[in-house]
Amino acid sequence: MIVTTVNDKGLLDTAVSSEQDPLLANGENSEPPPPFSDVNQAGPSHLSIGSAAPLESPPEFALYDADYFEAGNGDIISHDPHLNSDGEALYRFLLAQAENFPKYRLHCRGTHVEYRTRWVTERSNDGRTTSRRETDSETVVDFDFYIDAIPSVVKTIHWSVGDTQPAYRGSMVRETESLGHTQRAPRSVEKQYLKWTEERTARGFPPWALVTDGWSEETVDDGVAALKSSKTLRQWADEYCASPKYLKEFVYDKVLYGWNIQRLEGVIRGSIARTMYQGDVDVDFERRGAKIFIRPDNKLSRMLSNQWLKFLSIILFIFPFIWLFKRFHPRGGGRWEVCGGAYALKRWEPDCEVREVVPDDEDALPGYTAQASNRKRLVGIKERDWFRKWEGTILRSVRGRYQSSTPIFDPTDFIYAGDPAFLDDYHD
Repeated sequence: MIVTTVNDKGLLDTAVSSEQDPLLANGENSEPPPPFSDVNQAGPSHLSIGSAAPLESPPEFALYDADYFEAGNGDIISHDPHLNSDGEALYRFLLAQAENFPKYRLHCRGTHVEYRTRWVTERSNDGRTTSRRETDSETVVDFDFYIDAIPSVVKTIHWSVGDTQPAYRGSMVRETESLGHTQRAPRSVEKQYLKWTEERTARGFPPWALVTDGWSEETVDDGVAALKSSKTLRQWADEYCASPKYLKEFVYDKVLYGWNIQRLEGVIRGSIARTMYQGDVDVDFERRGAKIFIRPDNKLSRMLSNQWLKFLSIILFIFPFIWLFKRFHPRGGGRWEVCGGAYALKRWEPDCEVREVVPDDEDALPGYTAQASNRKRLVGIKERDWFRKWEGTILRSVRGRYQSSTPIFDPTDFIYAGDPAFLDDYHD
């Protein structure tokens, strides 16, 4: 060990200061360092290799372009292998497809039965002839047309079923979930839930509404808790992708709510009856583009997605064996129907507009002339207004015996001549 002895303490301080700050190496220079703006800001030398090159920005994020096709009713079906193995890709795909709104399509059909009588003469072996009367019936279509009820610009509300509600959670039967464990739902509970689901759709309730919720048409949807499941949508996507089942299926259900479809169909039937039409009338609102199906990328799964091949397998008695494989084999089939998107045809939102209020007392102090409104504003269109817009087209199509599979998108000009009292079922 070598020890250096310094006799002058001042020389030691000067040496240390000079080593720590090169700008003060010269003891005679006591001027402050130059300002920061005067220093060459070429950047640290260790970041440059050779000549300085401009830094390139990272590539922009792009969604995975999955392969899918559209069914006849507008549903989306995808057998993309990446969506069956990457939960993040499946999650992003569902979010992107959820921005494509579903729609209702009104189908009106009127038929009557005609009976035709004819005499048939038959000759027996002994040469005798006998005549008898035969009556044939034939169903005649009087009108058959479609009207597209395209929703206005609405927002997507993602929803999921609660843990106590019967749903397909990866098996071929409806189950409930508790503390991470699933069990098959009792038959009575499943039957009651399906009955409520049908009633909820007919009355225009959202998919997260339960009988005990007290939801009504004037319930404000702002800040609604639609995600009832203990798992997130991403977790459900990861669970589906991790499943090794050969015929698994993930279903994303798009639900339209806000219109009382049952009441609206009754009003349309009554309007058609006022034309003195005496035949049988069928009025139905069909959902279009309401579901997204994710299925594995294998030949058997793709065959079942083809309606013609599936029908052929039924004729050849192949489909029953496929169904048994899906239902009972541990690596057979599994369904996930636990989430979806909700789209309001009409909804109420809080009106946060500040309105000016004139005080009744002339001596009131200034500064109290404005207050926030607690009113609600309607977003969308009511059933009453939609019916007023389309009733003329419906009545003319019935009287003109119009038949076409091409839907009507825009109503023709007409003068409303209906009885306003006929629409009293709709309350403002």
